[in-house]
Amino acid sequence: MERTLAIIKPDAMGAGKAGKILAHLETSGFRVCALRMMRLTEAQAGAFYAVHRGRPFYESLVRFMTSGPVIPVVLEAENAVARLREVIGATDPAEAAEGTIRKLYAGSKERNAIHASDSPKAAAEEVSFFFPQEALVDPEG
Repeated sequence: MERTLAIIKPDAMGAGKAGKILAHLETSGFRVCALRMMRLTEAQAGAFYAVHRGRPFYESLVRFMTSGPVIPVVLEAENAVARLREVIGATDPAEAAEGTIRKLYAGSKERNAIHASDSPKAAAEEVSFFFPQEALVDPEG
C-alpha cells in the first residue's frame, strides 16, 4: 500500500463540495488515513508551495490557498500517487477526463478543487507537512 496527500481547496470548500469529493475518493478505492480542516496562513501556504516560488502564478496560488478553509487528507491505496492523479484529472478542468474530480467540481485551471501529490517522494514530504506520524491511522484497524 502507498500513501499520498490530497487537499480539498478553498473553491471546493466554499461551493460545499468537500463531502462529494471525499465520497468520490472513497468510491475510487482510497482509504482515509488522516484528515483535518484548517485555514492555511500565508507562511504555511508559501512553505508548502515553495517549489513554485519565482513562477508567475506563485503569489496568486498562495493568496488562493489562504482565502478559505482547506481539508488536507492522507489517502492509502495500491499505487496511490498515480491513481489519485488519474482520479482527479488534468489541472485544467476543460481538459480533464469525464468523471474526474476536476471535471465534476473545478471551475478553472486556477481554482481546480483539489491538490494531489505528484510523486511518492513529494507525497511523503507533503503528508509530513500536515500530519505527524502518530496522526496517521491504519484504516483497517
